[in-house]
Order: sequence, then structure tokens, then C-alpha cells
Amino acid sequence: MAKIALEHIRKAYGPTEVIHGIDGEIKDGEFVVIVGPSGCGKSTLLRMIAGLESVTDGTIRIGDKVVNNLEPSQRDIAMVFQNYALYPHMSVFDNMSYGLKIRGLPKAEIKRRVEEAAHILELTPYLQRAPRQLSGGQRQRVAMGRAIVREPSVFLFDEPLSNLDAKLRVQMRLEIKKLQERLGITSVYVTHDQVEAMTLGHRLMVLNGGNVEQFGSPIDLYDKPQTLFVAGFIGSPAMNILDAVCGGDGKSMTLFNGDVITAASGAENLAGKSLKAGMRPEHLHLAGSHDAQFSAHVDVVEQLGADTIVHGTLLNTEEQLSVRLDGIQRLERGSTIGLSVDPANVHLFDPQTTQRVN
Repeated sequence: MAKIALEHIRKAYGPTEVIHGIDGEIKDGEFVVIVGPSGCGKSTLLRMIAGLESVTDGTIRIGDKVVNNLEPSQRDIAMVFQNYALYPHMSVFDNMSYGLKIRGLPKAEIKRRVEEAAHILELTPYLQRAPRQLSGGQRQRVAMGRAIVREPSVFLFDEPLSNLDAKLRVQMRLEIKKLQERLGITSVYVTHDQVEAMTLGHRLMVLNGGNVEQFGSPIDLYDKPQTLFVAGFIGSPAMNILDAVCGGDGKSMTLFNGDVITAASGAENLAGKSLKAGMRPEHLHLAGSHDAQFSAHVDVVEQLGADTIVHGTLLNTEEQLSVRLDGIQRLERGSTIGLSVDPANVHLFDPQTTQRVN
């Protein structure tokens, strides 16, 4: 096992820079998920760690070794791709053992490693089958087995579940999490799926436009998003972001339609300043006319059984918002609902810098 250190990592293709000076350390045995929208640079960063892309500037260390100029085979890493990259003419056993044969390991050692990995991944009954005889989930487990048998210091995963259906993704997500906890190998996992990121990672590195927006535990990112981007990216449905003006006490926020909400923490030096007020859909509650802090016009109601998602607009404005309510709620499209929010769950951001201010 080994830690990974990223020091001022930059990547440019000609005059176009796509990674803008990333710093961060992935601890020994830690599972870090790099998450962000398409085109943010997450796969490019992973490929630089793997040695499949060159580093324009900065230093990558795996353990105590600088690996910038080392070939992928010299970095003691194993990578799992989104397309399983299995040899169709080889059996599962031969696919998993191929890399070990190339390295010249003894047959007995190869057999031991493959059988051990197959047992861990519940692939033992399929070792003599061809990939075409396997389901998508089984093929992905073979690809993971091929990585495990190498006994690397670092696992790298490049969106390995993106080709699977929704139910299988959930199952494989649990298997990957249990596998990493069992083996304790330092792992870096790339995905654009924030649910995948939240459930898998010890810590999340959120990328946006080649920059790190925030690097922390899933709960840190959920409870205390440091930028507007993280606030809107982490959570489903996304956090509601409404225009507001800060009152003289630094805590009361007047919304665009004149309704007032309160933040538990603010700052008097923000008085009169335009801010963005963030509230997660699950932190909004239905309220009667005397208790409501603000009101919304109901546009769409999604009945999900365990909960109900209401999509609407802040009354007398065009600002959109979503509300997640427990259980089945009988709300009609076109109606008006009163809402309240606990001041502790109001997040404030500077619209110019996009940084958190409370």
C-alpha cells in the first residue's frame, strides 16, 4: 500500500490548460473519489496518476517515489476501466492471470492469486467460461479480479460502473466498497455520479473546470459546502439557491419576493449585501399560514412512495426550488404551499466569489 501526493499538478494540451494546479494527498489505505461533471478533468487527473498521460507541471508521488517519468508498469498500480477490456477468446482464468504470466510468475503462484481473487469476487464457478457467457456485472468483477491478482499498492477506477444498469450499479457499488475495506488498498475512483461518490469515498475531491472546489468527507461536503458549485452538485435533488439581501443583524435574509428567512450564523458586516441563500430540499418543511417563512407555487409533484418531491417556484418570482417531503403528500399542481426552514440549515454564499460566507 502507499499514499499518493499531488503537488501543483497542471496539464495542458498546447496552449489550452485543462488542469490548473491541483494539490492533495491521498492517505495510505484511503478510498478517494474524484467527482465532477463531464469535462472537468477528473479522468485526465486519474490518467496522470496512472502514467497514461504526461504531467505538464508539478509532481506526483506514490509512496516516497516521484513517478512523473515512470511507465505505468513501474508505478505498482492496477487500473479498472469502464469498458471491461477483457480478451474475448480467453477464459476468465486466463484473463485474470494474463498479466501475471507476462511478468513470468510461477504457475503455482499465478493459480493461488487467481483462485484467491475469484473466491473474494465469487467468480470461482466461472473461471473456465468465456466473457461472452457472463453478465455485465460478472465481467466487471473479472476486470476487478485482474487488478487484484497483481497485488498493487494502488487501485485506480475510471468510471467502472457506467456501463451497468441502475440495479446492478447499486450491487457493484456495495461490492467495491466491501472489497476495498477488506483489502485496505489505497484507491482512487473517478465518477460523475454524486450518489456513487457519496456512498463509496472516505473523502471526495470535487473538480470543476480543472480546479478543486472542495476536498473532504462526504458529510463535510453535504453539511458545509464551501462553494456554490459544491452546494449545487452534492445532493439530489440539488440544493435550492435563492437570491437574498442580508439584513442589519447579519442573519435575516430578505428573498427576492420580500419573504424573510433566518440563518443561524451570518455576519453583521454583510448587512445590505446581496447573497445567495442555499437550502436543501429535504430541509424544507410544509408550514401553515402563521408559521410559513415563504411560499411556493407547485409546478410538478413526483410521488416516489417513500417520499414526495415537489418542484415549484418561489411565489411571485421565477426562482425555482424543490422540496423533499416524507411519505405520500397529496399536493395539487398549481396550488400554493407555505414552507419553513431551520436557520441552522440555511447556507450563505457570496455571488461574486461563489465562496461560503457563514
